[in-house]
This record gives sequence, structure tokens and C-alpha cells, in this order.
Amino acid sequence: MTNPYGNYGYATLTANALRTPGQTALTYCGTQSFTYDELNRAVNRRAHALLDAGVVAGQRVAALLNETLKVAEIYLAQAKLGVVTAALNPYWPVDTLRAVVEASGATAFVYDATVAQVVEQIKPALPAVTAWLDVDTLVSGDDSEPQPHGFWDDPVALYYTSGTTGLPKAVVHTHSSSIATAQIWLDVPRAPDSVFGTGAIIWGIGFPAIVGPALYAGMRLVLEQDWGPANFLTVVPREKVTHVSQIPSFYAALLADDAHAAVDLSSLRVIMLGGEPLTSAMLTRIKDRLPDAGVYSYYGQTEAPYTCFGRVDDGSTPLGSSGRARLGLAVRITDPDGNRVVGTVGEINLAGPHRMAGYDGLSSDEVLRDGWYVGGDLGIVSAEGILTVLGRREDAILKGGVWTQPAEIEEAAVALDEVAEAGAVGLEDGRILLAVVPRSGHSLDPAKLAAILAETLPAHQHPDHILVVEELPHSQDASGGPGKLLRRHLPTLLPPA
Repeated sequence: MTNPYGNYGYATLTANALRTPGQTALTYCGTQSFTYDELNRAVNRRAHALLDAGVVAGQRVAALLNETLKVAEIYLAQAKLGVVTAALNPYWPVDTLRAVVEASGATAFVYDATVAQVVEQIKPALPAVTAWLDVDTLVSGDDSEPQPHGFWDDPVALYYTSGTTGLPKAVVHTHSSSIATAQIWLDVPRAPDSVFGTGAIIWGIGFPAIVGPALYAGMRLVLEQDWGPANFLTVVPREKVTHVSQIPSFYAALLADDAHAAVDLSSLRVIMLGGEPLTSAMLTRIKDRLPDAGVYSYYGQTEAPYTCFGRVDDGSTPLGSSGRARLGLAVRITDPDGNRVVGTVGEINLAGPHRMAGYDGLSSDEVLRDGWYVGGDLGIVSAEGILTVLGRREDAILKGGVWTQPAEIEEAAVALDEVAEAGAVGLEDGRILLAVVPRSGHSLDPAKLAAILAETLPAHQHPDHILVVEELPHSQDASGGPGKLLRRHLPTLLPPA
């Protein structure tokens, strides 16, 4: 028999059910609680129900699930069975969803009640899907450990990129790459009573990057449906959440008004921030409010999650950088000829056992080069191995013959007490647009703001247009809070000429 610990579901969940069966593994929306043994048995019941429905190892099964507890149970059950999960995003338009399922090769489809109407819309266009499985019917009376299938280099799931054009790409992760990703919390300070809190961002790469690591590390996982600022202020004190992983925009929203002021957030000990630049002004606001929490910056992509991280609030990692590669992983910078460079801007290369196997149905030759993933981000690696991410070339602003990353302008704006959030973008005619959101109870005068920034920024970074808006465009992360800042949408805020 193949070593079961090479199976992702077995390694992350069953192992802890055997080691610490009575320890609390998961709480859901403050209403349900599971020990590791109870959660493992719940997952096993899902697995046996899938087997009873005719699902077999190696089969591709699409999963469209909103309810975070069901996401966890189904993804882990299918991993144990060696089923390849096509992890669908419930926020996709119907046409995108149909096209992605068709391209996935899935022959079975698991869904919950929240998407039942969408399922009825896409069924007629997906004849290859022969089994439509309502998750509420997938409960067996058998909670014994199923025979594990799928190990090491076998694919475990298709996780989808959030590309700006075309269909989302299906990123193939294996049992090995998912287990390697699950080890992130072994490198971060934690205690026996550590509690990881998260919301409904766990479908897709959020699952192996959040759920898997928390379970693998033996933490208590707090799953919520809503992880926006309002519910965050309820859940953190209720569950004594110690660890979170978010984007800086979340704290721009959380700290934009005084709703947080009277809430006890003292349990927070580790805040992981990635996906966007963390400005010094935002770090100061976070530390003023949460002085006992360590703030870490991380960098990774769907293709290679959580590759680098470092603590930025204690000086051990320079602010603006994403730290060093985790143990066993690697980062380097290459010039246009593919040569490794140090201290010079170039393309970021990532490598390690956490890296994807490739794109499903598409060539990966452009991004997988000699074992490295090269995804188009620009950065610098210091002689000490510390990565500073500069962003994507297409996001850079060119004015006066000089390139600027938007974050440099945004940081100068957010450093002002009256500004809650800022977004900068280069316009087609070479001018710079800066959109700002005032903090609660404050007003902003574009002319005065322009004068202040003219004193702090070089000429090639001076905004040509400043807009004061109620909110900036963000992606939908399903948690109730803002997702990543969508800089490419900022020009739509300009009034018609």
C-alpha cells in the first residue's frame, strides 16, 4: 500500500485526527464546532457518499460551493478519494462558469443550495457532466476511513487564476504541492491555542493556502461566511482569533471609521498581508490599533502560493519587501536574457515543491522555465535574499520618461491623516490620475491635496487629476470586505469630457 501521508486529505486532516482526536479543529459561524476526530468523520461520510454516487479516483469533479463548511468537507473528501476537484468560483458570470466547466473535463458536479438556480441554467450546455450532486444529499452513514487514492505527484485540484482577460486559467496542483503549501504556518509563530480566522475566500487557491495550513499545523480553524470589517469585529473577540491572512485594503476599510474603537481585538498575534503593497502609513495605522500583533508581508501567486514572507513591523524585514523564500522554496530575479541578477530589477522567478504542475489544457512553456515559475511580476532580490515586488510592468506609470509604480504615489497620499485609501494609474495620454477616499468625518480638497503632494513627490509622480470618491473599485473576494484594488478601472471614475 502507498504511504497514505502522501495524500493531501490524509496528511492535513486524518493525521491530526489520529494524533489529537479531541482537540477542536474547526468552528463554523459560531454555531457548530468539530474536534479533529469529528471533522475527519464528517469528511469520511462525504467521501463514502461520493463513492456511493459512483465517483471514482482520477475522475474530475467540479465543485461550486458557497458554504465554507461544505467547501472544506467536500474538498478534503475528494482529496482522500484521489478525485481531481475543479474548484469553481461562485462569483463568476454564468457564461464564464459554463465555459470553465466544459474545459475542465469534469464529468460530475457538486453544488449547494445557494447556486441551484445557476446549475439549472448551465446543465443543458454541459452534456459531458453526467452526475449532478446536491451536496445536501452527499452524507453517508459510514464514517470509517476510506481507502486513500491519489498521492504525491497525482493532481489533486484545478485552482483558477483571476486573469484580467480571457477565461481563468486552470492551475494544476498536486498532492505534493498542496502539502508543501500547507506548511506555511510551521514557519510562523504560533501556540497550542492559536486560532486562524477566515471567511468565504477558501474556494480556489484559498483552500490549500488557508484551510490546509491551519489544519496541518493543528490550529483551530474559524470559518465564517462573511469576513468583512463588520463581522470581523464580531468574530475576532468571540473566537479569540490569533492569526489572519488578508490584503492591506481590508485594514483601510476597517480603520476608516471608529466602529472598531471599542472592540477587543487584543487576541490577534499574527497578521499576514499580501496581494497589494503595504505602505508605511497603513502599517503605522495597523500597529497603532493592534500593537501586540506581528505584521508579516508575503508574496506568492496561485501558481506558487506563499513563496516568500517576512515580518515587517519589527525591522527584521524592510517595509516594502516580501521577505525571504521559505525553507525549501526559492526566489530569484532574471534579466531579459534569463540570467540571474542581484540588486537589479528583473522578472521574479519562483521554485519549490509548492509550485504548480502546469496549466490544464494549455501550454506552460512560457512560465515554467527550467523548474522555475516566471509569471511576469517585476522585482529585486537583495544580496541577503530579500524580495521586493515592484508589480507588473503593465501597471507601471510612465511620465516624463521615468517609470513609477503606483504604490509610490498612493503611499504619499495615504500618509495624510485625512486619506483612508488611494489609487493611482497612468492614463493613455501620459497623465496620472489619483483617486482618494476620505476617512470618516473628514473632507478632502483636490487642490490642497495636489499642493501637498507637489512638495513630497518628484515631478514625474505629480498627479494630473485628483478625484475624491466614496470608494475605489475592488475585486470581489466573497468575504464581505474589499478585494484587491482594481487600478485598471480607475479611469472609469473620471467624469465624461
